[in-house]
Amino acid sequence: MKGTVLVVDDDAGVRFTLKGLFEDEGLEVVEAKDGAEGLARVEAGGLDLVVTDLRMPGLDGLQLLSRVQALPQPRPPVVLVTAHGSERHAVDAMKQGALDYVTKPFELDVVLGVVRRALEAVRLEQENLRLRGALSLAGSVVFVSPAMERLAELVARVAPREVTVLLTGESGTGKERIAEALVRASRRADKPFVRFNCAALTEELAEAELFGHAKGAFTGAVRARAGLFREADGGTLLLDEVGELGPSVQAKLLRALQEGEVRPVGEDVPVKVDVRLLAATHRDLAAQVKAGKFREDVYYRLKVVHLHVPALRERPEDVPVLARHFLSRAGKAFGVGPVAFSKEALERLTSYAWPGNVRELENVIESAVALSVDGKLELAALPGPGAGEAGAREGAGLKEKVEAYERGLVVTALDEAKGNRSEAARLLRIGRATLHDKLKKYGLASGDDHDAG
Repeated sequence: MKGTVLVVDDDAGVRFTLKGLFEDEGLEVVEAKDGAEGLARVEAGGLDLVVTDLRMPGLDGLQLLSRVQALPQPRPPVVLVTAHGSERHAVDAMKQGALDYVTKPFELDVVLGVVRRALEAVRLEQENLRLRGALSLAGSVVFVSPAMERLAELVARVAPREVTVLLTGESGTGKERIAEALVRASRRADKPFVRFNCAALTEELAEAELFGHAKGAFTGAVRARAGLFREADGGTLLLDEVGELGPSVQAKLLRALQEGEVRPVGEDVPVKVDVRLLAATHRDLAAQVKAGKFREDVYYRLKVVHLHVPALRERPEDVPVLARHFLSRAGKAFGVGPVAFSKEALERLTSYAWPGNVRELENVIESAVALSVDGKLELAALPGPGAGEAGAREGAGLKEKVEAYERGLVVTALDEAKGNRSEAARLLRIGRATLHDKLKKYGLASGDDHDAG
């Protein structure tokens, strides 16, 4: 067996017996003589299991269990040791969250069996969380590169742990997708996930939006607002572009991180919140700290774990798989049918530096699909030598995208109507003459033209 076990008992003889028994099995053992000392050991972290006596002076086993259960995850499971005849209390404790119990006087083999099962349950839970983390990222981001595989491993490791994570990387690399993967693989997956773009509002409004405000706290505050921290209570809050936060908001953010409480604008009483914080930025926060533009204490509070998302040019292996993914999605959205890349098109995409990263690639593919004819992509619509002056670097214009979307609706309606144009016009809620014009506009008029007999 592997793991670290805390033995809590006011009887030194029991502690000595259990310590020797567990160490003979290869376990590391930590001791505590009462519930208060045991709780302090649990709060210090690094434990895989707690084995505690039920009856102890001061903080007893049930109270210790309750306090441990109130701690944020990850927290160790608890096994109770109780005197013979007190099994009813142990069963009640299991209803309150204890993993198992043994009775005194105990058989050593029985104790070992319970501890083995408990540690195996811990191992399985950790493995499930690790796999869920890896699968979560794979479900959010398409990749084959070693760089992204390493990032997936880190996401799997970090997601279940209640730590603040700082995501860095250039604009368009997919930091928000990584944040979503962290949430889905966390123990807060079914709790609120709230996002806030720190660059979207002025400093005063950002403070009110994040921490809430009282009615009349400032001009325009016609009613009280709880704020995003309280909306995310029990769940996760993502601060996107966190490097844009002003000094006063950074100060309040530090208090929220240190004390787990926020004070709404115009209020004197702070409010406790339980929020896991994720932060993302394309800026170099360390450089901003040196320049005096970002608080050093806030920076280190955010950077408990730092995950860097590599730029697309640093992982060119991902370009073809991403491009095919976006091609399939755009083809379905725009209703243009099967579209494929030529060898030349893939070579051009792979050799391009992609300053706008994944977001730029997605826009380029959408643009190329919108401008495609008979399922063929024009090389001039792709970035690189020979691309048109407008290029695809900015993606298709609004008019092109709207027309491509409209074309897709027409194709879908015709498919549903099995080529019956009157029925297709009815599905689109337009006249048959209007449909005829659109078929000509989008090069679809050569198809079968039939109506119900």
